[in-house]
Amino acid sequence: MNWTIISTEQEYGRALDRLELIFDSTPKDQTFKEAELLAMLIENYELEVEPIFPDPDPIEVIKFKMEQNNMRNKDLAEIVGGKSKASEILNKKRKLTLKMIRQINKILGIPAEVLIGEYELVK
Repeated sequence: MNWTIISTEQEYGRALDRLELIFDSTPKDQTFKEAELLAMLIENYELEVEPIFPDPDPIEVIKFKMEQNNMRNKDLAEIVGGKSKASEILNKKRKLTLKMIRQINKILGIPAEVLIGEYELVK
């Protein structure tokens, strides 16, 4: 059988079914190279469809870092410029500003790439 890059759920299902049949191939078997190829094609498809490491939620990362450092909301308030801002940020009612991102990055050591990530505000 000629295999190509997997691009649909149907192709993915066929590849999984075939791999299940030939999975126990040994290097002596004619199906061994096909099994290796299918494993790579399936892995590639799975990484494209659902990456192993999704982008972290910036606010959850801040909360985690605060917990690790035994910080309270008042500690974050000093970093972001006030209790109400800290509360709104932690409750996802306010977006982080560039100034806040710089301060959080500098003080908490959270990478700016994480802090600029997308997250939904609560209404």
